[in-house]
Amino acid sequence: MNTNLIIIGIVVYIAISLLVAFLSRAGQSTTMSDYFLGDRTMGGVVSALSYSATTYSAFMMVGLAGLTYRGGVGALGFEIIYFAGVSLVAIFGPRFWAVGKKYGFVTPSEMLGFRYGNKWVAVSAAVASCVFLIPYSAVQLAGVGYLLSGMSGGAISFALGIVVATVLAIAFSYIAGIRSVMWTDSVQALLMIVASVAVVGFVVYELGGFSGLFAAVEEADARMLSVPGPGLFSFTTFLGLTIPWFFFAISNPQVSQRLFMPASLGALRSMLMIFLAFGFVYTLVSVIWGFSAFVAFPDLENPDLATSTLLSSEYVPPLLGIIVMIGILAAAVSTIDSILLTLASMVARDVYGNLAKRDDARELKIGKFVIPVISLLALGFAALQLNLIAVLSVAASAGLVVMVPAIIGAFFWERGTAAGALASIVGGSIFVMAMYMTGNSLFGLNAGILGFPVSALLFVAGSLVTKPSTDAARAFMGEANAVLEKDEGHTAPVAPAAG
Repeated sequence: MNTNLIIIGIVVYIAISLLVAFLSRAGQSTTMSDYFLGDRTMGGVVSALSYSATTYSAFMMVGLAGLTYRGGVGALGFEIIYFAGVSLVAIFGPRFWAVGKKYGFVTPSEMLGFRYGNKWVAVSAAVASCVFLIPYSAVQLAGVGYLLSGMSGGAISFALGIVVATVLAIAFSYIAGIRSVMWTDSVQALLMIVASVAVVGFVVYELGGFSGLFAAVEEADARMLSVPGPGLFSFTTFLGLTIPWFFFAISNPQVSQRLFMPASLGALRSMLMIFLAFGFVYTLVSVIWGFSAFVAFPDLENPDLATSTLLSSEYVPPLLGIIVMIGILAAAVSTIDSILLTLASMVARDVYGNLAKRDDARELKIGKFVIPVISLLALGFAALQLNLIAVLSVAASAGLVVMVPAIIGAFFWERGTAAGALASIVGGSIFVMAMYMTGNSLFGLNAGILGFPVSALLFVAGSLVTKPSTDAARAFMGEANAVLEKDEGHTAPVAPAAG
């Protein structure tokens, strides 16, 4: 594909996104809540589109398409498990929102520290999030690098691609905090869903329609249309990928932090419903795209190049290919800047704020300072160009899943204690990292399978041998349930929805 056309597309995308980001500014953000949560006034539509853009990143049209290219229809089953896990938002979302509004929580780790009455719970959760999310940020950067270098035939290097994505993520994060990120996310989400549906429809038509496409897949390798497929998926591999993905909505703080932002429970519900519709369509598009690449270019050495190769081919009109490329770039940048803001808020509020004197203004300065630091760490990790994007994404979630037992216990187990939470987060994190450093196999099982039960066992055991703060736990859990009961009685929303 013509490199000049690619550059023009990127420049147009940057100009429009920066304009949207600047228009989203609502004065100078002077508090942690305003800068990192949009002052809890986000409406359902904006929240849904931003949630979608943050969740469905380079992982989908690059990672999931590559996983389909390599492993066949099992990739669809893997992603459907994530969809099932979104049901957790219906259970935990209103509770996050209720206690966040009551106690003014900025981060999920701050919520855990408060619930268990121990600052080290918050500190450990924040540190664990940094350890596992920085590599996940690098995955998004790598997706952009593969996309731009593949589409330009190497004229735009992998290194330049990841630098461009890093600079954009930092810029969007700084302009207006989460407001600029959410509004640019909304534009990006609409772009990527419309463009991807259009290009998949065009390519499928070129390949003989759906019947022609899947007949060609079956002729090339019939195993692609069955489970376990041509060799990537085994039962243990599939479980190791899907278990962490099932808990993604509550284990990944850049996602669960979004549950603090809607203006009302009604806005939260709208966010969830729109997101489900968006995700269903985008999942089908990404899987079909992977099959299309397999038919058109069956001999790619790196499955993560399937998308860029197909977009730059004769099967896709250049203009449509550029639009889809921008959509994927936008999705990746959306996830990166969301992670930057979440990790920055956790470092400032949960690490600095707990180890030094609590000062909201000072924490805001610290948060802004660490954004580029985290970006550079992710950039260095991305330069290593490790493994399949989809597999690396799940590896990050396998680490973050160790926080799920403490989150579940926060709302549903009064007997849970700070010692149990610390044991599960710290011990679980060490276990997962040790697994990946020693070949990721124990009794034939991988960290994706073992991470959750090990952390759950540590949480229960640590809680049972220590004394709980039942009064504090009861008050915390009661607050969440009280708000939900009021909502069921159709109480008026606490604030008007914005956007």
